[in-house]
Amino acid sequence: MSLSPAALAARRVFAAASQSSHEGGAKTWKMLTIVLAFPGVGVCMANAYMKGQAHSHEQPEFVPYPHLRIRTKKFPWGDGNHSLFHNPHTNALPDGYEGHDH
Repeated sequence: MSLSPAALAARRVFAAASQSSHEGGAKTWKMLTIVLAFPGVGVCMANAYMKGQAHSHEQPEFVPYPHLRIRTKKFPWGDGNHSLFHNPHTNALPDGYEGHDH
């Protein structure tokens, strides 16, 4: 398999680049972390906090859809009607929410 002269020249350039020193790599990644990563994480945290403050904590209306909350057999813990990670404020039982704590 013969390569064209242009391909051979490109191959030599890439081979020469692989032998160069990588001393500035750590400094580059450190600067990218400080300049981009930390501010990016800060912006994401601020966005999540503001959305959490603006979120309504009201219970959604219960609609008894027949395809949701189907219990073919009891759960093996508790009374058998609550899932393992049951939250009475957000998770409805087949007959509706448990109560209004808020």
